[in-house]
Amino acid sequence: MKRIILVTGGERSGKSTYAERLALSLSPSPLYIATARLRDDDEEFRLRVRRHQERRGSQWETVEEPHYLSHVDVKGRVALVDCLTLWATDYLPAEGLPDVEETLRQLKEELGRFTSQDATFIFVTNEIGMGGISPNALQRRFADLMGWLNQHVAQMADEVVLMVSGVPVKIK
Repeated sequence: MKRIILVTGGERSGKSTYAERLALSLSPSPLYIATARLRDDDEEFRLRVRRHQERRGSQWETVEEPHYLSHVDVKGRVALVDCLTLWATDYLPAEGLPDVEETLRQLKEELGRFTSQDATFIFVTNEIGMGGISPNALQRRFADLMGWLNQHVAQMADEVVLMVSGVPVKIK
């Protein structure tokens, strides 16, 4: 039976760790879908990814898919997507400012195709709009995009958990 769980919160709030524990409580062999694109010039981010990989045990199957989530067959599985925020960045134009409405439409369509499968979906995302308003136009547009995307996923979700300082707060 299809189930959607959204785990949201700020950076370093414990979202991924909580989502990983939840996935393991639901399946002995969950699927981890990594959405980040690694860049050669970002050693700090590579270290973050390495820590995530080391934390997960051999019971996890990992698939790297930064764009087309719907290409991953998750039928009958527990699938953890970490994270929607990095996934959304792959839909941004290489140059210039994104058309937020068009980008949101594309993300919603891809999510619809992906979540049409009969599976348990756990999505991790960042609440990037809880801080101040950025003076940077791209950052403002991305905050708008993520706010609307997170609202969309929360509406689809059966359960929403907000992580605050490592503490899960069930909000739906």
